[in-house]
Amino acid sequence: MLRHRAIDGSRQPRGALGRANPLRRAPKLTVRNVANAVTQSALDQLFRTARTYSQWSDTPVDEHIIRELYDLLKWGPTSGNSCPARFVWIRSAEGKSRLAAFAMETNRPKVLAAPLTVIIGHDLDFPHALSKLCPTRAEFLKKMFRQPGLVEVTAMRNGSLQGAYLIIAARALGLDCGPMSGFNNIGVDQAFFAGTRIQSNFICAIGYGRRGTPYPRNPRLAFEEAGRFA
Repeated sequence: MLRHRAIDGSRQPRGALGRANPLRRAPKLTVRNVANAVTQSALDQLFRTARTYSQWSDTPVDEHIIRELYDLLKWGPTSGNSCPARFVWIRSAEGKSRLAAFAMETNRPKVLAAPLTVIIGHDLDFPHALSKLCPTRAEFLKKMFRQPGLVEVTAMRNGSLQGAYLIIAARALGLDCGPMSGFNNIGVDQAFFAGTRIQSNFICAIGYGRRGTPYPRNPRLAFEEAGRFA
């Protein structure tokens, strides 16, 4: 069985570092000179050679890895430590079938084939947990979140952040990811979040991708195209 690896690459399953990079190696980053910067191979694994997968090996994602994954992503920052993201980790055939029924046609096979697909949602009732999550400011924050519309935008923004943390944490553990939209959110909410105020955002297949299956990598915007100094 393939094993997940730490970010230092001490264990080498069929993860991101084990694949040939179709691109030229990116130039060395100047942050390499910073004492606490991670290695170039770690940056490759997290960003430069990481790919989006839709075809998977048969290797399962064990529960202890899923729990380790969550124990990493939970430390990512959110507004007021609100932690509004909620996750449904779908591994069973019955769960995959239920979720696939709400996916667009091109995404159904991806959900059914992946060893694990996560529904990333956000809870509009997240202020109820602030007494635990931010005890020194809980009452102030609860009062602030009574402003019309603030709960919704805060939950969506920070739940999305936590979904991104999930992808980075999964890659750090040697897993591959296939994030997707393209599904009926209302149907998913009724099937998986009934009786709550949790709303689905996106889904993400997770596992060990089949080598050579992604399409050639598309380009990205250059620094000057995507931003500017002010």
